[in-house]
Amino acid sequence: MPLIESGHIHFGENKVQEALEKWSETKEKNKNLKLHLVGKLQTNKVKFALKIFDFIHSLDNLKLAKKISEEQKKCSNKPKIFIQVNIGNETQKSGVNKDNLKDFCKQCRNLDLYVIGTMCLPPLNLDPRVYFSEMKKINLDLNLNELSMGMSSDYMEAVEYNSTYLRIGSNIFGKRI
Repeated sequence: MPLIESGHIHFGENKVQEALEKWSETKEKNKNLKLHLVGKLQTNKVKFALKIFDFIHSLDNLKLAKKISEEQKKCSNKPKIFIQVNIGNETQKSGVNKDNLKDFCKQCRNLDLYVIGTMCLPPLNLDPRVYFSEMKKINLDLNLNELSMGMSSDYMEAVEYNSTYLRIGSNIFGKRI
């Protein structure tokens, strides 16, 4: 609440259900607040996510894209979307393979999704600048203006490569318990 009272309007959440419980009343009272889903979105949670989120930073597959498209036709919310790129080609991480990105982005636009940028989580314990540099090039190639990358541990490096959205919650609010 102190951040809201100071004029901060953008906040991120990892989980749909938590966001609904925590933010529904606050968003109703503060119409200018913008809520970002930065965690993974499952298709069975899309209709709930569209009730509260203004931004989705984790579109990572065509099934989810189709579900968002279907649900946004039923409600008045058309969220701004970031395509999650598996920039390090890591098997344990979600995201669209960079080789399939142009086609995936085209499919999303054909589904009438409001794609504004890309998002990545670079591999841990490696220099993130290599991946941030590649993401900057990807965004330029896709003609996208927004870039969601950089967390509490690497946000300064992300800014060097034109990140427009940073996820630095643990530096502000502390680590999740």
